[in-house]
Amino acid sequence: MTSRDRDTSQRDRIDKPTGYAEAEIPVYLLIDRDNHTLTVFSEPKDGRYQRISPHPWGTTVELPDPVNIPLDTENLKDYAD
Repeated sequence: MTSRDRDTSQRDRIDKPTGYAEAEIPVYLLIDRDNHTLTVFSEPKDGRYQRISPHPWGTTVELPDPVNIPLDTENLKDYAD
């Protein structure tokens, strides 16, 4: 979930996806309390995620390989405060 710090945009939205893609972590989920979205980053290649898929809270999101599960995002709003 996005941090409550003033540098959350840089750290959570830029630094983490870049670092995780460089480490070839297959899936990174950004639970964004500011935008009320879940963004799925997947398919790391050459230090960048090739797929970036935002979803509004309240939807069911099919997480890609190797996770392969549906994730119900309805309750995310309960943790945003």
